[in-house]
Amino acid sequence: MFLGQVIGNIWATRKYEAIHGSKMMFIQPMNSDYEKLGEPIVAIDTVGSGPGEYILYITASEAVIPLPVDFAPVDASIVAVVDSVNIDNLRRTN
Repeated sequence: MFLGQVIGNIWATRKYEAIHGSKMMFIQPMNSDYEKLGEPIVAIDTVGSGPGEYILYITASEAVIPLPVDFAPVDASIVAVVDSVNIDNLRRTN
């Protein structure tokens, strides 16, 4: 799993049938200090996240696991909304 932040959403009037009804979000990958890592990516939202929220996401072939289908052309899925991060007794709350 990877940490990221939702930075926007995508509206598509036509989608692959297996992801019909799913939200597509732009997410910015981040490290544990909430610093940007690389370029934003697109992920399917499986938990109801929204812009500005910190999230956990998965990639590669595992990204289809949270979806209610056996196959979908999905490279990343949002699987959790982050409430806080604790590292070495340092607590960060969102």
